Amino acid sequence: MTKLKTDHILFATILAMVAFGLVMVYSASSAVAVLRYNYDSYYFAIRQLGWAVGSFCVLMFFKRLDYRKLNSATWAFSGLGMVLAALILVFVVDSRQHRWFRFPGIGSFQPSEFAKPALILFLAYFIARRSQVINAKRTLAQAGLAISVLALLVVVSDLGTAMVPVITALIVLWVAGLEKKILAGLMGVGLLLVVGAIASKGYRLDRALSFVDPKFEMVDRIDPTGTIRRYTNHVDGGRDTSYQPRQSLIAVGAGGPFGIGLMEGKQKLMFLPEAHTDYIYASVGEELGLVGTVGLLFGFLIILWRGARLFVLSREDFGKYLALGVTVAIVVQALMNISVVLDLAPTKGFPLPMISGGGSSLLSTLICMGMLLSVGEHEG
Repeated sequence: MTKLKTDHILFATILAMVAFGLVMVYSASSAVAVLRYNYDSYYFAIRQLGWAVGSFCVLMFFKRLDYRKLNSATWAFSGLGMVLAALILVFVVDSRQHRWFRFPGIGSFQPSEFAKPALILFLAYFIARRSQVINAKRTLAQAGLAISVLALLVVVSDLGTAMVPVITALIVLWVAGLEKKILAGLMGVGLLLVVGAIASKGYRLDRALSFVDPKFEMVDRIDPTGTIRRYTNHVDGGRDTSYQPRQSLIAVGAGGPFGIGLMEGKQKLMFLPEAHTDYIYASVGEELGLVGTVGLLFGFLIILWRGARLFVLSREDFGKYLALGVTVAIVVQALMNISVVLDLAPTKGFPLPMISGGGSSLLSTLICMGMLLSVGEHEG
């Protein structure tokens, strides 16, 4: 088989999306930086640019590294081990949210974001060796243990962040040949665990119930004593559960077909929370309209296309499942973020890959994209 060269379509798409993300981060954050934090208007954009430069260097490292060198226990288990250790450490260091390492003058670092590349690499390594016995009890026990431990540690800080690698793992295992009855059982167990995780914290339950029953009318009929309201601390019209999706839909609707113009958005002016991070897709919709949002979707479709192409072309199982894992993770996270922004799913913090502000998310994503590019560049 002829050696594949750099996938210039995929590489150009990544560069274009990161550059577009930098523009949108500045547009969505400049006013908030001044009004809320008394920072310079370029504050968040400069920080994001710094992360982008560093993350691109890491992408180039993985792009040039023959992906087959990653097919070793050293890479597979050390990556998983470092993320697990960081998640345990952040639980102690960040006693309130169990989410961030904070470095004065530098910013914050979210280790849970790196569960995604660590688990993808581990799964590719694991399946490449166990693909013929993927449904064996020993195989399922080993894979289940790694996924469960990682997911449980991430759930402690952020349920939403845990969902992306878990959903990715299920899809990759299904494609690898996992029997439907086993997959259904795993999905059932996963659903029960998600329900338990949601019910374990009042604010999570409030968000979920508010999505299906915004006025709590059904809840009040089921629970006339108000126990659930008190547990969730629910207030009708409360900011946390209904404010964000409402403001997001206003922003998207105001943009119309072509938007009101870059830098001209109104919802980012203290109305739409997290306009430059989790809800940046709403800012794109307001300022660039349907054209901008569809263009952004097209970028993720290109990633899906090129990733699926590499999955088909790769001769080695490790390359196949590495490409599949990266592609699924990026596309699933993008769809989940967009669903929340459009109020098609309960409110949850999902950064939009390569677009949302946030250094940890960008670095994690570009590590994944570097591995994907390596599969194409070094396949032979």
